[in-house]
Amino acid sequence: MANLKEIRNRISSVSSTMQITSAMKMVSAAKLKKAQDAITAMRPYADKLTELLQSLSATLDADSGSKFADQREVKKVLLVAITSNRGLAGAFNSNIIKEVNRLASETYANQEVSYLAIGKKANDAYKKTNKVIANKSDVFDDLTFENVADIAQMLMDKFVEGEFDKIEIVYNKFKNAATQIVMTEQFLPITPMEGDSTVNLDYIFEPSKIEIVEQLIPKSLKTQLYKSVRDSFASEHGARMTAMHKATDNATELRDQLKLTYNKARQAAITNEILEIVGGAEALNN
Repeated sequence: MANLKEIRNRISSVSSTMQITSAMKMVSAAKLKKAQDAITAMRPYADKLTELLQSLSATLDADSGSKFADQREVKKVLLVAITSNRGLAGAFNSNIIKEVNRLASETYANQEVSYLAIGKKANDAYKKTNKVIANKSDVFDDLTFENVADIAQMLMDKFVEGEFDKIEIVYNKFKNAATQIVMTEQFLPITPMEGDSTVNLDYIFEPSKIEIVEQLIPKSLKTQLYKSVRDSFASEHGARMTAMHKATDNATELRDQLKLTYNKARQAAITNEILEIVGGAEALNN
């Protein structure tokens, strides 16, 4: 009977876990809808703004380029790792950490690499290296353009001051609830658009083209980082919803198996008791 009690305890434990994962799945599904609508609405604007900026930058003379397009010898690299503040999201965070580690050990093996953590999981992964220049995990407590713009401004200042020669962003791009794509985007310096840069040059620019580019660059960079954080935020809820859905299904399957095992053990115990009673009665008759 001790075995039956142990199985009952396991059934109760699995059932409680199933209720928790099911609730987390519903919460993530509700948050995902809002986050998905936000990134879907701003992605075309951000992409078009970046395209416009690159197109204009490609038409400028080399000596009139922006300070944010300064192509220096890469000695110091900053990797911006965007993760979540919480776990239970499948491979969402580990994929980012893995890609950042690959960049640090392979692509920039001969450079001095530092990290900026946006998300507690990234900070936990790299704080022991003493190379985390800042932990901006609190941005998810109030995810607004203004708060992300402050981070982007800090990155721009550090690049202009020469603290870093290259800055890259690593984040999860939202595709759907079940699919997140790990992306690595160069934040600074700005890279001109590849290909034919002579398209749409018949415009009359007022003010000058250089002034337009200089005004567009900070806004474009802030928008780029905000889009990346928004993408990661939507991806987090999609990954957590999918992970909790799978966890709920697994818990349901395990609970059903435990119930079957319990019923079999209970039937076996009853059969043994009946056999003992019959055997005792036969012994008394003899």
